[in-house]
Amino acid sequence: MVLHDLTQKHQAILEQFKPLQRTGKAVLSDLPSLIEWTNRFKGDDTVLFGQLQPRPQLVSIIDYHGEGAPDLKQGQGDPSANYGRHTALYQFPVSDEWKRWTGISGKALTKDEFGEFIEENAKDLLDPTPKLLSGNIDGAEPWEQRMIEVAAQLQGRFGQYSTLVQLSRSFAVHETGHLNVTTNRDTGETQVQFLDEHRTPDGQPLRLPNLFMIAIPVFEEGALYRLAVRFRYRKAGQDVRFFATLYNPDAALRDAAREALDEAAQHTGVPLMMGIPEIGNR
Repeated sequence: MVLHDLTQKHQAILEQFKPLQRTGKAVLSDLPSLIEWTNRFKGDDTVLFGQLQPRPQLVSIIDYHGEGAPDLKQGQGDPSANYGRHTALYQFPVSDEWKRWTGISGKALTKDEFGEFIEENAKDLLDPTPKLLSGNIDGAEPWEQRMIEVAAQLQGRFGQYSTLVQLSRSFAVHETGHLNVTTNRDTGETQVQFLDEHRTPDGQPLRLPNLFMIAIPVFEEGALYRLAVRFRYRKAGQDVRFFATLYNPDAALRDAAREALDEAAQHTGVPLMMGIPEIGNR
């Protein structure tokens, strides 16, 4: 005689026409879809798990463990334990605008490269408001106050779109040098310093804005975020290189992700926890 375990065969027969349990992981492409998916299937034990690092993501687990302490009755197991087999994942795809600006951030660009980039992405640039130009925070909007503070921290001023376009089309700089001699009359020490100055072709001191402002979505189909961009140039011989560097982009990324996580929790009405779940994350 041979002993046969028919458990799996019995289960296969039971699931031939209808599954015994909802399982699987849905990978969703936008936040409204994850919210709709969660609302469609949620129950008393449904939870959301959010994560900001190393990249933002949101996991919805429909059949998470139930609330309360484990109840380990002899031979019966814990009635609040679940498998966490029915889940959805949203990984916050960044926008094309975010990819373009982070792609050139901090990189040396020729005059032509900088000009083409500015003209091709002109829709992203914002001209500074009168408050930003004056630096007066009285009566300024909250976002204007933040930008004024950024300009103060960087000791800079915001430029307009027309200024950037003009720079990319016709930019000529002359370099002059002179000696700066200072003498300490008490000790008789003399310090000699050679100073380089960049001037316009007509000899006037070169004054350029070192900041400009853009408004781009962080995530696909997301809200626009205002970002300050640091502008500088470097002269080496007859060549000039331009640099456009996003100021503190990680903060904007975190703020946008946190705002989206809070929106998901609000519209689903289920708990939101930050971290990686012990089940349902496969």
